[in-house]
Amino acid sequence: MMNQKNEFMLKLAENVFAVDLCVYLPDVKALIIADLHLGYEEALGKKGVLVPRTQFKSVIKRLEWILKKVDVKRVILNGDVKHEFGVISKQEWREVLRLLDFFKEKNIDVIVVKGNHDTILGPISQKREIKEVKEFRHGDILVVHGDYEPNRPAKIIIIGHEHPAISLKEDAKYEKFKCFLKGPYKKSVLIAQPAFFPLTTGTDVLNEPTLSPLLRDLSKFEAFIVDDETHNVLPFGRIKKLLR
Repeated sequence: MMNQKNEFMLKLAENVFAVDLCVYLPDVKALIIADLHLGYEEALGKKGVLVPRTQFKSVIKRLEWILKKVDVKRVILNGDVKHEFGVISKQEWREVLRLLDFFKEKNIDVIVVKGNHDTILGPISQKREIKEVKEFRHGDILVVHGDYEPNRPAKIIIIGHEHPAISLKEDAKYEKFKCFLKGPYKKSVLIAQPAFFPLTTGTDVLNEPTLSPLLRDLSKFEAFIVDDETHNVLPFGRIKKLLR
């Protein structure tokens, strides 16, 4: 399948590809998804901000598209599966379980790498017998959420947490795009993947401070923009040039 449908894949590192908003490891047919923040609409509602609850439907639609492009046997949810910190909302219970059932129906195994929003995800994971880990390692690759610095780095580190995006100006109009970032972290190659979260684009890394302690001098990083309409991942050069 990879050879037939790889026009939407962009190589980021050895055995590491970008597919839409996800990272794909073809040798183990693993798809890495970061920062879903399911339940966000209910959290907003508690603050008096009412938005249509369309996020889950958008997530599933996008996942269906991706699963038609690459062969997936395992999904790694790289942190912040749910949104609330100290509680599990009704929406979170319902939608996280529906997401896990969606993968189960497709015979896809799921591993959860815990993020800073997943402090009490356990009861939901246990209900579907899903394994939760602090970090996931495969060969020279480390998958970690990105909210802390790992004690034992790897040759390639893949993080979420940052929700990276870039604002581009055309005439008087600015448009923000989700993006991948690739650059150095100590002796490692660091890849920050965009959030799968559909309701906001993310942090403009050209104009806003970064969140992850692993992202230091962004001038040494490359950006890869995700086209929301075509799903293509487009190389966009070094951040250093974009900052000029």
